[in-house]
Amino acid sequence: MQDEDIALNSVLGLELNRVFFAVRDTANKQKIIEFAREVLQSERAELVDSLLPEGPAS
Repeated sequence: MQDEDIALNSVLGLELNRVFFAVRDTANKQKIIEFAREVLQSERAELVDSLLPEGPAS
């Protein structure tokens, strides 16, 4: 499953890169950057949450 996630993220990253450079308008490029930043931050938060032990420490 982890290999599939890595492959999917690579493909999505390439597509985002392609779209970014196809867009000429700077305002739209800023929206793409903001969207990518939000996605990365949410993925990092999910990763941290999955790594933290559940419940109070003993």
